[in-house]
Amino acid sequence: MGEVIVPVQDDVPLFNSPLETGLRTLVVLDAFYPRPCTVSELTWFDHLVVHTADVEGPDSLHPDLPSRGGELLVRRQLIDEGVHLLLNAGLATLVDGADGVRYVAGDEAPSFIELMEASYSTRLKVRAEWLADRFGALPEEELRTIIHQRLGRWTLEFQAEGTLYEPSA
Repeated sequence: MGEVIVPVQDDVPLFNSPLETGLRTLVVLDAFYPRPCTVSELTWFDHLVVHTADVEGPDSLHPDLPSRGGELLVRRQLIDEGVHLLLNAGLATLVDGADGVRYVAGDEAPSFIELMEASYSTRLKVRAEWLADRFGALPEEELRTIIHQRLGRWTLEFQAEGTLYEPSA
């Protein structure tokens, strides 16, 4: 068979898009399975999975830019949109519990992720597993504290629309 050519539209970004972020989120959800994650946690994990060196993990996937803490401010919407794509594709499941909405990897997630064989994907999977081993058992409040200590108070504006998280003394 001949080479498959996929047309790319100029107006559909691939980098820093809901698709790219959704795929990273899927890998993270699969690594954390069966632990359900909130959107805030997924936002933090999306940052940490590409900046693992920031938390004494493997070499980071993305460059260590000085202002990378500000990346969290733009990730939240991309995570929301990426999770929506995953839900529509049946790759993630919404869990509505007493403590709010959380997400878990769907039944088809492992098979889909197994198809991801590019070097970046392989390194991403390793880092997601490391992240799950390191942070998977921690409650959300403890994760929030770690993010606050590492990236600063202003990056935690995810609690409610327009409000900043204020840690207790």
